[in-house]
Amino acid sequence: MPEPQAPLVLTLGDPEGIGPEIALKAWAALKADGPVFAVTGGLDILSRTASLLQLAPPAAIAACADAHGTFATGLPVLPDRPGSPALASIEDGVARIRAGNASGLVTNPISKAALYAEGFAFPGHTEFLAHLTHDMAVTGARGPVMMLAAPELKTVLVTIHQALRDAIASLTPEKIVHIARITHQALRRDFAIASPRLALAGLNPHAGEGGSMGREEIDILAPALEQLRAEGIDISGPLPPDTMFHAEARERYDAAVCLYHDQGLIPIKTLDFHGGVNVTLGLPIVRTSPDHGTAKDIAGKGIARPDSLIAAIRLADTIAANRRGMRA
Repeated sequence: MPEPQAPLVLTLGDPEGIGPEIALKAWAALKADGPVFAVTGGLDILSRTASLLQLAPPAAIAACADAHGTFATGLPVLPDRPGSPALASIEDGVARIRAGNASGLVTNPISKAALYAEGFAFPGHTEFLAHLTHDMAVTGARGPVMMLAAPELKTVLVTIHQALRDAIASLTPEKIVHIARITHQALRRDFAIASPRLALAGLNPHAGEGGSMGREEIDILAPALEQLRAEGIDISGPLPPDTMFHAEARERYDAAVCLYHDQGLIPIKTLDFHGGVNVTLGLPIVRTSPDHGTAKDIAGKGIARPDSLIAAIRLADTIAANRRGMRA
């Protein structure tokens, strides 16, 4: 019999946000059949949240000795590390994966503004994780690349958190090729799609209408497509963004390569607002996250929905199993 897959680690996220609440709700939803996970730190915070919102009896929130052995009866919580609870939780999760004690990382939302006030030097979660894992070997091209995944659609972003005019100015064939390569390899390794099909979204209305509505499709996207096809990657496009996300169009590709933030997030959130998952491609570790923020305005009220976190936990477990299968 093969060894059971190591548990996932779930970070605490911002202690003042909904992370502790949805962690408890995710455990309640998954305790009967997994996937098994342990929260990195925050025993007191989770215990107070459980008591305040009547989500679990105090005895069900316990320091972790054996996550597999206790998950059905209690939420396993790993010891606190010194420092900021949000950052220490992330650092501990990565350290446990390095040591072979965890199969993947699921990150609850953090407050970047609060961390910046503490001297946090990274734009966000993803860049911090890239820093923490920079010395670990990666199969293929290195990311990070942001994917938004839901059962009906996967999108990846060429540019992310930039003003739209800056995002357009930063587009190059090389950047598009890099993102598409990482997406292609991730679809094969992480999602077990043997022959991935990609679709590249156009930038301008009607994908430029032959240059009459902009030349980016001709000058930037076409050279990228030519190079990717020469490498054997199945990619269509550039496709008019207003017609590539309906149900029939989605059947023709496995992931859409989108050029700016809203181009990729609007269709995902329209199709599955509560169930979308943020997946980081091109890292040496498995990392997923719910596709929402800290939601401090509803924290402590008992109304936060755990759907996206549950989906992120399930997807991280699937990706870890797929990677494990490829190594076997």
